[in-house]
Amino acid sequence: MGVEIERKFLVVNDDWRVAADQGTPMVQAYLHVAEACSVRVRRQGDEARLTIKGGNGTIERQEFEYPIPVADAEAMIASLCMRPVLSKRRFKVPVGRHLWEVDVFEADNAGLVMAEVELDSVNEAFERPAWVGEEVSGDPRYLNASLVSAPWPTWGSGDTDR
Repeated sequence: MGVEIERKFLVVNDDWRVAADQGTPMVQAYLHVAEACSVRVRRQGDEARLTIKGGNGTIERQEFEYPIPVADAEAMIASLCMRPVLSKRRFKVPVGRHLWEVDVFEADNAGLVMAEVELDSVNEAFERPAWVGEEVSGDPRYLNASLVSAPWPTWGSGDTDR
């Protein structure tokens, strides 16, 4: 069984860019979203993947991911997936022993920048860079699947958690 252990944080400044790679454009869309699981199609650079994730509300979730032909991904995104489609650029940033991923969202979620770090265990220690702020791992609004139906800018200017 595939397991993903991931912690997510809001990014508070651009200091991460000093150590980041050039970034990879991503388009991802959802075939199915429910509390129990989501099914996602992602085009990342010249690769594509189908991913099924469990949704238990913790930092540890079931995850099954499979490479698929790019043409199949594009066809699914165009004709089968929910709207809007998420677009972002993902940057890899080494910090200590871990490789952080910084997602700079575009289109309907423009302005949102999040960082995530994948861990080998729930209690694993990791270096927290100064450019990350509030942890949002437990906030379901920040799940990519949630950002499709409720894009970040629509949360309203009165939302203090932005």
